[in-house]
Amino acid sequence: MGGLPLQNASSTLSLPGSEQNKGSAISTSVPESKQKKKICCACPETKKLRDECIVEHGENACAKWIEAHHQCLRADGFNV
Repeated sequence: MGGLPLQNASSTLSLPGSEQNKGSAISTSVPESKQKKKICCACPETKKLRDECIVEHGENACAKWIEAHHQCLRADGFNV
């Protein structure tokens, strides 16, 4: 008597939930493949030169390399 509504409710809840999870997994994987680079991975050449200069000479002496890296990041679409 009371078992029928509970069985129907549990089967109704499990089926749509599993279908929704499959759909959301597919939809979340698509945008990830279309994402642009992260700022940490952009312009590795200028980043390396900037970092080496800062380690060896200090930030104040490396304005040229810092600005070159910023220009490269801006060219890649970052707002720095």
